[in-house]
Order: sequence, then C-alpha cells, then structure tokens
Amino acid sequence: MDYRSILEEISEEIQPLFGKGKVADYIPALAEVDPRGFAMSVTMLDGSRYTIGDAKKRFSIQSISKVFAFTLALREYSKALYSRVGVEPSGDPFNSLVQLEHEEGKPRNPFINAGAIVVVDALRKVYGDDTRTFENILSFICEIADDDSISSDEQVASSELEHGYRNLALASLMKSFGNFDYEPVDILEIYFRQCAITMNVEELSRAMLYLANSGTDPLTDKVFASVHQTRRTNAVMLTCGHYDASGEFAFDVGLPGKSGVGGGIVAVVPGKMAIAVWSPELNERGNSLIGTKALELFTTKTGLSIF
Repeated sequence: MDYRSILEEISEEIQPLFGKGKVADYIPALAEVDPRGFAMSVTMLDGSRYTIGDAKKRFSIQSISKVFAFTLALREYSKALYSRVGVEPSGDPFNSLVQLEHEEGKPRNPFINAGAIVVVDALRKVYGDDTRTFENILSFICEIADDDSISSDEQVASSELEHGYRNLALASLMKSFGNFDYEPVDILEIYFRQCAITMNVEELSRAMLYLANSGTDPLTDKVFASVHQTRRTNAVMLTCGHYDASGEFAFDVGLPGKSGVGGGIVAVVPGKMAIAVWSPELNERGNSLIGTKALELFTTKTGLSIF
C-alpha cells in the first residue's frame, strides 16, 4: 500500500477544516501554539515510517500520557488497580465532578482526569517519592520511544498547576472518599509534569508500537506489557480514549486511540502499525478536530479498521 501518497491526499483534504476548531486556551501556555500546525506519522512494526507535515515539531502530549501511566500501573497492580479506577466509558466531560461524586470517588476509567490522577497516586506508592514517580514515568516513555531527549515543558506544567482548580477538586473529592493516599497538590504536580511531556508525531507513533504488537517492542524485543494487559489497554483506548466522544471515534475511525488537548491523537492497528497525528485546533469535545478527520480518512482509504 502506498502510505506516502495516502498521507499526501489526507493533507490536502483536511485543508478546508483549518480555522474551524479552537486551541486549548484554558491552559494559557497552550494558547500560544500555532493553530495551523499539522503533522502525521505512521510507524510500521518493522520500523519503516511515513510522515507528512511538521513531523519533528514537539508539542505537549497531555492526556496521551495517561496511556503510558496506565501501562505502568497495570504492570505493578494488575487487576487490583480496578478497585480504584474502573474501565467504563464516562459519557460525561473528562473533568466531571458530578459523576465522581455520584460514584463515591471511584473514577469511571483511567483516561478521564480523575482516573489518571488516581493512577499517579497509585504509582507514587510504588516509586516512593514525588521525584522518582515522575522520573519513572518519563523514563518509561523515553524507553518505548527509544529517545532519551524527551522531556517535560516546565512552563506548561506550571501553567496547568496554577490554573488546575478543577483537577484539585477532583483529587480532593477522591481523598474525601478514601480513594487517595497522598496530598492532592503533590500528586497534581506530578500529574501536570506528566501531561506537559513534549513529543513529536514520529516519537509518539514509535512509542505506541508495543501496543500494536501484543506488548512487545517489535524493534528491540523488549516486553513492556503482557498480551493480556495490552488487550485491556487497547480496549479502554477504544471505549474511553476520546472522553464523551469515544463512541463517535470508534464509529468514524474504528481504532483504539487516545487524544490530548495539546492537539495530538495516537492510534494503533494491532499487528500492523501505530499512528500519531497532531493539529492543535480542538472540537467542542476537546479532541483535535483535524486530527480526528485525518484518522477517519486514513482508515477509510486503507480499510485498516479493527471492525
């Protein structure tokens, strides 16, 4: 299949959509991003890669980082993790306090904000202190991306911490229900640094290869997750990876995927490839408007849906 030509077609077809979304201006540091940025990368299991656009441009991966933290927590806790966070779609906005209150402090899934925050709290118990917790998350991402230069944007992290009142409320509510071990503000500092990690689409598509290959990096043969854990992670990505638009993404794109408000989306075609796309203008659900369309066009043109 001529993936290069397909990406070029997609790049042309998404042009009329520029200007129809909005960057994540509720995080001041993200509001400064060029709204017309676009990049897409496809990495095959043999390491061959096809890209289009600003493929070397790093951006804040935000909620995409939740996939990697969830992998680490599953490795440490296995099924016991599900006593603290569920695996059901939320059907509500990613930062809903109402749902968390109604369900007595147990988040619906690890990809809404409350679920991702409690995953960090669980990892903090494993790694022993705040610094080591973040360092282990970052080290894992560097390892799966095979790139030690990946880092966190401290300006973005500080901006999120300064304006993260709703996330603090989520963590405090979980603590009031006994589903939190540490001080909310300390865990949020780790969480925001995790979300502020910057990567480009080439690094992201490379990093997702283990989830396209049953938990094993096909290029290094390193095992990052068991087959069972990989299936579970891909399932949660499919059903919960795009917040309250997850059903639409499954319907239109048909791949396990995860979005971030920095404009990135990752997706996997099990047994074949990993894909990353970036375009910072978001739709009303907080997902990349053009990125979602680009992935829909990709699966339409290639027939590479899991359905």
